[in-house]
Amino acid sequence: MYAWIWRKLPGGVWSKLSFSLVLAAAIGTLLWYVIFPWATPLLPFDDVQVEAGNGQDAGSTVPGDEGPDEPPYDTTTNQPKPSPSR
Repeated sequence: MYAWIWRKLPGGVWSKLSFSLVLAAAIGTLLWYVIFPWATPLLPFDDVQVEAGNGQDAGSTVPGDEGPDEPPYDTTTNQPKPSPSR
């Protein structure tokens, strides 16, 4: 496909290179300002529900109750204890 586009562009190597850079910039601009804003409401990235560790909603805490000082998950699972050297 890229070879077909390269063959269809007019001019020599430098002209084709310039046209291909302008074409890539135009496609990027079209995606950035038209396609992505149109598709953003259709994507599920904003459907996030954050809950406290005890199953309650994080927004429904009692005022003054800041919760435990430690996170509600194990922080050492990705850090195994070192094995004895041989």
